[in-house]
Amino acid sequence: MNLANPQLNDHGELIHLLSLDGLPREILHGILDRAAPFTAVAEREVKKVPLLRGKSVFNLFFENSTRTRTTFEIAAKRLSADVINLNINTSSAAKGESLLDTVDNLAAMQADMFVVRHASSGAPYLIAQHLAATGRNHIHVVNAGDGSHSHPTQGLLDMYTIRHYKRDFTKLTVAVVGDILHSRVARSQLHALVTLGVPEIRLVGPKTLLPAAAARMIEKGPLRVCHDINEGLRGADVVMTLRLQNERMQGALLPSPQEYFKSYGLTPEKLELAKPDAIVMHPGPMNRGIEIDSAVADGKQAVILPQVTFGIAVRMAVMSMLAGSQ
Repeated sequence: MNLANPQLNDHGELIHLLSLDGLPREILHGILDRAAPFTAVAEREVKKVPLLRGKSVFNLFFENSTRTRTTFEIAAKRLSADVINLNINTSSAAKGESLLDTVDNLAAMQADMFVVRHASSGAPYLIAQHLAATGRNHIHVVNAGDGSHSHPTQGLLDMYTIRHYKRDFTKLTVAVVGDILHSRVARSQLHALVTLGVPEIRLVGPKTLLPAAAARMIEKGPLRVCHDINEGLRGADVVMTLRLQNERMQGALLPSPQEYFKSYGLTPEKLELAKPDAIVMHPGPMNRGIEIDSAVADGKQAVILPQVTFGIAVRMAVMSMLAGSQ
């Protein structure tokens, strides 16, 4: 493990995927490039490739998930891995077993990779550090979402989607709309967009849902804050709408869902301010009628379902790259 970046080994190869923060542009492009052939695999009659044959992938989801957990399972199986989905509610964790004790026991079952979603920010880092400290560097950790900190594979599949439809990151205006304060997806998106050279990134939302760190982020890159959604959407090439994270909100950050939709919900009328060929993205799950109108979610500019499909290929790319960095 590289002490400067625990995601890399001493040769600069990816050994864990914990965050997109600090990863060089070459690695991000490498993952996106590797995902492209796996997109083609999905169109074949036989979808499996043998890259992870004989490997055991443990999905440890301490939070609920539909898209992320299912696409990780599909991705691992298409790579021919043995996949074990741990049911947290019926595991020893429900009896009080600590996270690291759970990891130690699963590692003793010859685990090769842990895919971890956890409500506590930093949990995947803790696992990676523990594995290194106990001499089990051959086990890789993939962060499938930790607290409000990071969701790197979602960020990567979003970048893959943008590149698929728009090709060149360096000519785009991207609007990220909604609950940026609580969104681990937004953090991963912003790190990736800056690293990949997007020249204008707009953070669109009410003051109560924009992070206080936004000012520092703006100093580091091409970000600007827009509290007026019309200003934020005008001339945008990509509109990335975020879910309201009600489960992570404390206090009255919004007057009401109806007021939020009126001011920041993405409607066909508001979308007309973006470029005619703008694409609309959403990481899911969607709250229709709150952050996005059904006419937009189901409209011709929406690429929300292709995002999910691309997520399988991107997660195949990440796991195959980690398995090749022994």
